[in-house]
Amino acid sequence: MAKLPGHPVRGSTTGRPIMALLDLLGQRWTLRILWELKAGAMTFRALREVCDGVSPTLLNTRLKDLRQVQFVELTDSGYALTKMGRELVEEFSALDRWAEGWAKTLNQ
Repeated sequence: MAKLPGHPVRGSTTGRPIMALLDLLGQRWTLRILWELKAGAMTFRALREVCDGVSPTLLNTRLKDLRQVQFVELTDSGYALTKMGRELVEEFSALDRWAEGWAKTLNQ
């Protein structure tokens, strides 16, 4: 079960919203699931395949957590980002651009 803002999380006894978010995003496979869903809805099986064979148990747990915090929903087409989930993934775009530049700098 995901820890919600206002409850203690790893590294924060106060449960500040940013700390709760970072704790959730820091869990294994969470970021990858969100990143893969940015392209659109996916079935459980398709999501498992693009996530390099994450175990079904762990994928199910992460999807349950992401649904609990309203980042992911189950639709007729499969799992999809909610409006809030899309907004969060959009925030990653700047970080993605920065990481691409960083990688180029390191590979010179």
